[in-house]
Amino acid sequence: MADPTLVLAAADKVTGSLGAVAYGLAAIGPGIGIGLIFGLGVQAIARQPEAEQVAFRYMIIGFALAEALALIGFVVPFVFS
Repeated sequence: MADPTLVLAAADKVTGSLGAVAYGLAAIGPGIGIGLIFGLGVQAIARQPEAEQVAFRYMIIGFALAEALALIGFVVPFVFS
């Protein structure tokens, strides 16, 4: 069994920016969302090419909303630091 004082000493040496970790975690959701938006959008256009303009319009709106979440996730750690 490890000595508790050694475990605490190792925990004291952890350094870094919590904001960077928070942004990394916040970027996961929009990254997955953008991939799904464009992947399913291409699939929809391939199934029904005559609806390309409508599908592309909704793809751009979805991309803008997902990207806004990523930008909010980038700003929030700096605001609360």
